[in-house]
Amino acid sequence: MSKKKIRKKILNLRRLKFKKNITIRTSSLINILKQKNIYKKSIGGYFPVNFEIDDLNLLRELRKRKFKISLPVIKKNNQMDFFDWSFKDPLKVNKFGIPEPEQKKLVYPDIILVPIVAFDSLLFRLGYGGGYYDRYIKKLSSKKSFLTIGLAFSFQKIIKVPTNKYDKKLNIILTDKFILK
Repeated sequence: MSKKKIRKKILNLRRLKFKKNITIRTSSLINILKQKNIYKKSIGGYFPVNFEIDDLNLLRELRKRKFKISLPVIKKNNQMDFFDWSFKDPLKVNKFGIPEPEQKKLVYPDIILVPIVAFDSLLFRLGYGGGYYDRYIKKLSSKKSFLTIGLAFSFQKIIKVPTNKYDKKLNIILTDKFILK
């Protein structure tokens, strides 16, 4: 099945199944970070749209634990960067209808929470098709080492995500029912 067909099928399922964004247990993510001995680092989250896993509670909890929070800002040519953000800061809506922070302080996160449309057991993900996260992961990997954690519903797992040379694997996928490493 093509990426376009998979995307359409999973997004429709997600829309039908959930009338609001669903969260993942905060303890699951905290346990992963503890196992990897990650404390008080910089975490790049996302603002949930289209019935994605809602990471805002995770970000609130991590902020309480002294993590620095950032959100992505979409740039030209399907690029993005992460900028410092707190829950007190205003957000502006980008061309896709996604809230993003004002571009004040550029951040290179130590951990990136990645939204997922579909994924497979090899830790490949399918996004919305713009390649923003794949480009960002490639760019950031030339600057530092970091951890990518995809957030998804268990039903978004498929047998195999069609991939090409630009697609980047995630380090971990955390779902409402299981964790893939």
